[in-house]
Amino acid sequence: DSPYPKGFLYRPDFLDRDEESVLVDIIRKIHLRPFQFQGFEARRKVISFGYDYSFDKNELTEGKPIPDDFAPLIEKVSRTVSVGKDEFREVLVTEYPPGAVINWHRDASPFDLIAGISLAADCTFKLRPYNKSKQTRGSVISIPLQRRSLYVITASARTDWQHSISPVKSTRFSITLRTLRQNFK
Repeated sequence: DSPYPKGFLYRPDFLDRDEESVLVDIIRKIHLRPFQFQGFEARRKVISFGYDYSFDKNELTEGKPIPDDFAPLIEKVSRTVSVGKDEFREVLVTEYPPGAVINWHRDASPFDLIAGISLAADCTFKLRPYNKSKQTRGSVISIPLQRRSLYVITASARTDWQHSISPVKSTRFSITLRTLRQNFK
C-alpha cells in the first residue's frame, strides 16, 4: 500500500551520477530568467521549451523547440511512465537558489501528467488535499525528494491535491516534463 495519493509515483535514484552531471552541465549553459508570477518576481530562474504557460495572460503558447540535449531524459521518463516521448510537450528547467520555495499550487490547467527530476540537491516536497474541507491536521504528506530522483503527478494526485516545495538548503535544479490535456492538443 502506497503512502502517496493515487497517481503519485516517486522513484529515488532515477538517474545515476553521470546522467545528473550531464544534465547540470546542460542547464548551466542555458540562459535562465527570473520567474514572473502575476507581476511578482519569484526567487527562482526558469526557461520553458516546447509549450509555455503565461501566468500573467493565463494562456498556453508554443515556445522555443525542446533542445535535443533533453532527448535521452525524455526517452527514459517516457519508458518509466509508459507515455510516448512525443506526448511530453513542455520541458521546464528551474534553478532554485538557497532559500527558494514553491508555494502551494496545482500546475496550470492545460497540463496533464507532470514528471519532475531533481538535480544537484535534495528538497522537501509536500502534498495536501486541494479541497480545503479535506485538509485536516496530518493531511500534509512530506516527501524527501532526493537528488537524481523522479516524481510523477497524474490522476487524482494531479486533480485533487496541491504540492509545494520547502525552502532549499543549497542550489537545486529541476527539469519538469509535462503532457497536455486532450482539449489542448
